[in-house]
Amino acid sequence: MTKRTIAIIGGTGFVGRHLAQELAQLRNTRVRVFTRNRERNKELIVIPGVSVEEVNVHDEFALAEALGGVDAVVNLVGILNERGHSGRGFRHAHVDLTRRLLTACRENGIRRLLHMSALGADAENGRSHYQRTKGEAENLVMNADGMEVTAFRPSVIFGRGDSFLNRFAGLLRISPVLPLAGAWARFQPVYVNDVVAAFVHALDDRHTIGQRYDLCGPRTYTLQELVRYVGEQTGHERPIIPLGKGLSWLQAAVLEWVPGKPFSLDNYHSLLTDNVCEGEFPTVFGFQPTTLESVAPVYLAGRTARWRYPDYRSRAGR
Repeated sequence: MTKRTIAIIGGTGFVGRHLAQELAQLRNTRVRVFTRNRERNKELIVIPGVSVEEVNVHDEFALAEALGGVDAVVNLVGILNERGHSGRGFRHAHVDLTRRLLTACRENGIRRLLHMSALGADAENGRSHYQRTKGEAENLVMNADGMEVTAFRPSVIFGRGDSFLNRFAGLLRISPVLPLAGAWARFQPVYVNDVVAAFVHALDDRHTIGQRYDLCGPRTYTLQELVRYVGEQTGHERPIIPLGKGLSWLQAAVLEWVPGKPFSLDNYHSLLTDNVCEGEFPTVFGFQPTTLESVAPVYLAGRTARWRYPDYRSRAGR
């Protein structure tokens, strides 16, 4: 049987690393991950069946050449912050790249595309540059002539190596008190393995073509509840001072100028929209979403043998 080749754009990120590993385990499947720096991604290089290639995906000619011989493409590219405040960085990463990718796919006769959008993505009414550009990119792929597209709109994603719960774990470790912007914001965190399972399923299920799927976990939390939970699991429980909208805005305005931009005004504006699903987890994927409590202790409280059991059970679908 002829092997199929799947290219992952943004495959060196959190979701991409998990997805590449899962796809590489499928029979007759090759995985190609494009990156600007191959040597920085040695954990992917050693996975059998995964090829890590240096490609500037923002160069339309390099991207078109790299996609030669590919059967399907997964676009996972996304940024949470940009340099400056104009929205140009978000547009460059989300919209301009998506246009180049669609052109490169057509030039290579590639029809199948799985696209990572975001819950709250809305080209017209999004409160932040992130939400508007994610919405515009989603609309581009869903309306692209000749393409067979499935779009995924997850809430915040948790799991081993995430930048959400782990970030708060780091803050709680060093802060005697935590002033929390957006403490009221509501999230419905979804497990990275569940997101990956949805992508893998969609590749071989033509009923998913042309569909947009909201992906959420089974429970809704406020940001304050999530941070408190992280503190309990890590043994670094701290007093949390919930900031109202005015002080949250002020904190964002200040932290925009901190190296690494840990929190920005664009992040603040995104928090003004609840990050929750209106319905249940899509039944087409054939499983129920994993609870936060069954997985998070594995990487928040340490990897003793006792804490590995929930992770093993979740991977086995039990």
